[in-house]
Formats: sequence, structure tokens, C-alpha cells
Amino acid sequence: MVSEQDIQTLADDGVMVMRNLVSSEWLDRIAAAIERDIADPAPYVHGYPATNGSGRFHGNLRTWETDPDLRDFCLNSGLGELTATLLGSDNVNLLYDQLFIKEPGTPNPTRWHNDQPYWPVRGRQILSFWISPDPVTMDSGALEFIRGSHKWGKMFQPERFGDTKAHDDYERNPDYVDMPDVEAARGDYDIVTWDLQPGDAYVFHAMTVHGAGGNLRADVRRRGYTVRYTGDDIRYDTRPGTNIHLRSEDYADGARLTAPLYPRVWPI
Repeated sequence: MVSEQDIQTLADDGVMVMRNLVSSEWLDRIAAAIERDIADPAPYVHGYPATNGSGRFHGNLRTWETDPDLRDFCLNSGLGELTATLLGSDNVNLLYDQLFIKEPGTPNPTRWHNDQPYWPVRGRQILSFWISPDPVTMDSGALEFIRGSHKWGKMFQPERFGDTKAHDDYERNPDYVDMPDVEAARGDYDIVTWDLQPGDAYVFHAMTVHGAGGNLRADVRRRGYTVRYTGDDIRYDTRPGTNIHLRSEDYADGARLTAPLYPRVWPI
């Protein structure tokens, strides 16, 4: 399933799309788990109503810890072995998973950012797999990426997304920089995107800058589900400015990621 060209594309661009990566059986289980979380959210839920729209955003993270189907997918779907191949890593651990649900009529965009500043880890070997049980197009909230931005070496200051709770604000990190206004100068960047069919996946580096438009459709949901994996060089990092819901007092600065919070998924 993985070619040398795939590995090189990911290394050069920081992002690629993989078609038909997830089976319909897995997608059915993920879709059912999403509905369960919307009805009875896991502990780290975050969401907000649409701005000038009829929809709503529902987000959650670390859902694998409470939902057996998502746990099974994160640990046993084969994405761990795929990550090892793409990163050239001998070992792969689960970092965490996350839901990003934009209901029809939710025009709120997801602002431009890179992910790793939010996470209490350092190193380069991290991949995210973003999938959906729904068709995803630009007008329903497809992700856009700045090709090659994982090589900029810039950690952009995290900010909370949408009208979420005030305690989701992030402390300033003096080593971070502010995200430039990408929308005001789109022509200055190499922006790429792809439509997805159910089972396709965006695969991208933790430092790749990305964002998404709102779901402007009235007839299509955009149920995004992301799983993130780490390789050999990743260590726990206690720096300021990371998401408090991803921190753990059980790991010292510089520690390897281990179970129970970061279970190994490859080799099994």
C-alpha cells in the first residue's frame, strides 16, 4: 500500500492523501461511536454553536479511552504499522485521537495552525490520520494545508477554537510566534487540498500548517476523526502553552511515551 514515492512525498510536502485506507466496516463503527459521543460526551468535550448558521461544532479528544470501538480502531486498525513504514520508525505509540464534527450549516472556519505546539511532546516523528465517514469537499469543510510548512521550524502560538470555554485559552510560550494572516495572503503560500470519499485519509506531519472552512452545506455532515501516532524520537515535554487535557503528571520532561496513556501499537 505504501510506495517509496509516498514516503518521499510525505517527507517533502508534510502532507498527502491516501485513498481507500479505511474499510467500510471500520467507518461504520467510527460513525456509531461519534453518535454515542454526541449523545453522551466523553470527558474532554468542547463545542460551540454555529455563528450565523443553524449548525453546531462538536469536538472531543482522548475518546479512545472510553469508547471500545474507537479504542479497537486506534490500536488494531493497522495504522500503527503504516506509521512505522512512513516514518521509518522501529516503534509506534498512540498519542491520542480527536473528533471534529461540523454539522450542516456550521460556517465557522478552523483557523490556520500547526498541531505540535498544542501537545506536550517534542521530536519530529508524529503523524496524524484524518478520516471521515462522510464525503468531504471544500464547501463542507475540507482541510487545506500549506505544503512544506513542516520545514519552517516555527511553533505557532495556540489559541482556542471557536467560542469554546474561557478555560480553553492557552498560556503564552515565549518560544512560539504568532500565526500570520494566511487568508489575507493566500497567494504567498503553496496551499493544497483534496476532496475525500469515505475511507480516504489526509496524512500529515504535526508541524504542517493547516486549516479548514466551515460546513456550508445544508445536506451533508462533516464528521472528522483523527488519530495521531508517534515514532522513536518523541519525548514528553513539560513546556508551557500546551493543552492541559493532554498533559500528565505521570511523565517527566524527556520521558519516553509509554502505556497506559500512550500505548505501543507497533510492533504488537
